[in-house]
Amino acid sequence: MTEPAPSLADLAEKFGIATEYEDWAGRNLAIPESTLVAVLAAFGVAAATEQERSAALDVYERSYWSRPLPATIVVRAGAETRFWAHVTHGDPAEVWVQLEDGTVRRGLRQVDNFTAPFDIDGRSIGEASFVLPTDLPLGYHRLHLRSGGLEADAALIVTPDWLGIPERLGARRTWGLATQLYSVRSRQSWGVGDLSDLTDLAVWSASKHGAGYVLVNPLHAATPTKPMEPSPYLPASRRFVNPLYLRVEAIPEFAYLRKRGRVWRKRAEVQQRADKSELIDRDTAWAAKRRALKQVYRVPRSAGRELAYEAFCAREGSALDDFATWCALSERYGGDWHQWPRSLQHPAAPGVADFVAKHRRAADYHRWLQWQLDEQLAAAQSQAVRAGMGLGIMHDLAVGVHPDGADAWALQDVLALGVTAGAPPDEFNQLGQDWSQPPWRPDRLEEHEYEPFRALIRTVLRHAGGVRIDHIIGLFRLWWIPRGAPPTEGTYVRYDHEAMVGIVALEAHRAGALVVGEDLGTVERWVRDYLRARGVLGTSILWFELDREGDGAPLPAERWREYCLSSVTTHDLPPTAGYLTGEHVRLRNALDLLTRPVEEELEANRRELDAWLAELRRVGLLDNHTDPEQDQEQVVLALHRYLGRTPSRLLGLSLTDAVGDRRTQNQPGTTDEYPNWRVPLAGPDGRPMLLEDVFTDRRAAALAEAMRAQTAPEPTC
Repeated sequence: MTEPAPSLADLAEKFGIATEYEDWAGRNLAIPESTLVAVLAAFGVAAATEQERSAALDVYERSYWSRPLPATIVVRAGAETRFWAHVTHGDPAEVWVQLEDGTVRRGLRQVDNFTAPFDIDGRSIGEASFVLPTDLPLGYHRLHLRSGGLEADAALIVTPDWLGIPERLGARRTWGLATQLYSVRSRQSWGVGDLSDLTDLAVWSASKHGAGYVLVNPLHAATPTKPMEPSPYLPASRRFVNPLYLRVEAIPEFAYLRKRGRVWRKRAEVQQRADKSELIDRDTAWAAKRRALKQVYRVPRSAGRELAYEAFCAREGSALDDFATWCALSERYGGDWHQWPRSLQHPAAPGVADFVAKHRRAADYHRWLQWQLDEQLAAAQSQAVRAGMGLGIMHDLAVGVHPDGADAWALQDVLALGVTAGAPPDEFNQLGQDWSQPPWRPDRLEEHEYEPFRALIRTVLRHAGGVRIDHIIGLFRLWWIPRGAPPTEGTYVRYDHEAMVGIVALEAHRAGALVVGEDLGTVERWVRDYLRARGVLGTSILWFELDREGDGAPLPAERWREYCLSSVTTHDLPPTAGYLTGEHVRLRNALDLLTRPVEEELEANRRELDAWLAELRRVGLLDNHTDPEQDQEQVVLALHRYLGRTPSRLLGLSLTDAVGDRRTQNQPGTTDEYPNWRVPLAGPDGRPMLLEDVFTDRRAAALAEAMRAQTAPEPTC
């Protein structure tokens, strides 16, 4: 293993860049110097030569000592936390805290700090240390410093030590449906499942079968132009929502629209086309819905509705303005802002203000769409809770955003340019993965007081009982890949997980919501322990729950994690009916994704299934004569009943499993080779099912009732 030059290693360490890592096979691998230099360049640091590294180290040191206070201080409630302050050596320093309610807390205790002074241009700077009170309330506060003629302040964020389960659930555990909303359309929707369909699904599962939540795919915004990106995990914006999910007729102003018959006819045309199509056609649905929404937008609003709209715009502020501007620009110049005129390639660029001045209505239309989405999301959550759900809607937060999208344009000052996020090689993806998404710059997040991240989490939880964070390991470290390099030539970059997880916990606490972290795959052991200690739930998928410290057999139910959302399958695997017959192996073989002969893969899959069947028989959930291919419904039911034997606080049932669907929604490692994220919900026969069919489906009712039975409280004498 070749080690990098000491100066390069020192510089990489200061920016949290790994110079080596342990791969999936347990080997320590060195990171090439070329990768370190490229990743440092994404931080704005030149490090190709010894001279550049020496200069960069000097700048780093001077920058640290020039700062009177840390840019952001994030602490846990109840913890005694030290922080430093830089003042002219020998000068007294006064520090105090101003709480977000305006209250001032003085008298912070100073403690010894024997760090030697540092000279900057003839000024001797000393470092003093203070201790924060342990009884500071949760929230976003400010720390102030005064010394001589110097005055400075910094963000002080106090986060919950423990989040856990919302009190309204008590000690009970609950079950919920997991669904890809776009795939679940009703007779009233426009060819794609929408927020009214989500509401109806929540009400049905809660009122009829005692469900406590519905976990829905990321509803993040996509580019409003053709072709619309089908993947909900590669959005244009994570903060804002895709208007494709709006129900036009649920907008109050629709009642005052003249010639509503035209809208009905257009909806009928879209429905007829969807009935004939084997795949979901977002572009056709959005084109029709967009025309109808523009008609409703032009309907005059009442005085009260106008005030509500103004309040929404004021609350969302400049972030909403930037998003709406980007949408209007993308309609004019295309969805890739890198190809726009240079005067439009940054929100502060000179041409942007001129464009907005000339196209106010175009931008306002996109602000209005987000207002309608906010109202329909609020209605969905409200009705879900009123139907009896303890949590309601659980949203899904994608890892990152499309490099050409709205967030990449609006937030480019806090994103790392010149690199993309991905994953190193592992057992299943031996070439690694490049997700093409620009990652957060950890240093810029701290400088911006984590405001973009805070706003993102706050928004996704505004009308929710919980959030699932995809690849939550990204709050600890991310694999950065230099532009143009293969994933094998990336490296890990560390984030301040105390700050990132703490802010998630604070926003969830304020929303009365829980947090589920998708912590599958290669994870440092301590990370799961850390998340558990902060009250963040993990994720367990039955097929992956194996005794890895023993013989690799199924992990007995009683040994599963308690603080966890457990389910049989996930959206990156085929529904269980397809899994039982090896559909996932045959699909990967057809797509040339296997690394060994298909016969070997099928045999390995058979052994895995046999092991799980043996476990089901051992605990009395299956008899000895059950054939997984002939008695699929019985095996699927037994697998979900097995979840009830675990201590997991949340149990999940995929809607595709509930109706006996076989096709996977997403095949990792493909883009257009498989119709990812475009597969409509279907029954065992492969014929698409409408939402109304789900409500009367015998199989769905039986599985839902089985899940209710697993979470029902024990009877008391």
